[in-house]
Amino acid sequence: MALSIRLHPDPVLRAACAPFAGDATPLARAMLDAMYAAPGRGLAAPQVGEAVRLFVMDATWKDGLPDPRVFVNPEVTWTAPETAVVEEACLSIPGRPRRVRRPVACRLAFDGPEGRREETFEGGAARCALHEMDHLDGILILDHPEPGPEAA
Repeated sequence: MALSIRLHPDPVLRAACAPFAGDATPLARAMLDAMYAAPGRGLAAPQVGEAVRLFVMDATWKDGLPDPRVFVNPEVTWTAPETAVVEEACLSIPGRPRRVRRPVACRLAFDGPEGRREETFEGGAARCALHEMDHLDGILILDHPEPGPEAA
């Protein structure tokens, strides 16, 4: 299954996604292939035209060994009070990076092959996970207020 990445202003990117039901394997594999080919670090289902709560990510593959991850029906259960401003790119908004303030760590609950689990992410992995979580709620980096030059 070859997937194409939807570009802003495609309306599917603004959809509030429904829970995913069924076997996520075929869609997740195709999404990982599309993400690596793009080349990106994360990809949410609405970015390939599927308005369901599923995303894939590999926050470190560009700097080391691949570590593909699949998140089915994820929810944020905690975010760190500390934040950082970092420039983010989005595969659905090519050539328009934006500085975004996000928590430096987060915890997600999600469905996996062994059932529901929780995991904590820090740094770039937390930023990537939160970016993809935004997509599942129809939120784009363009919706975040861009911090001033003094923000760090």
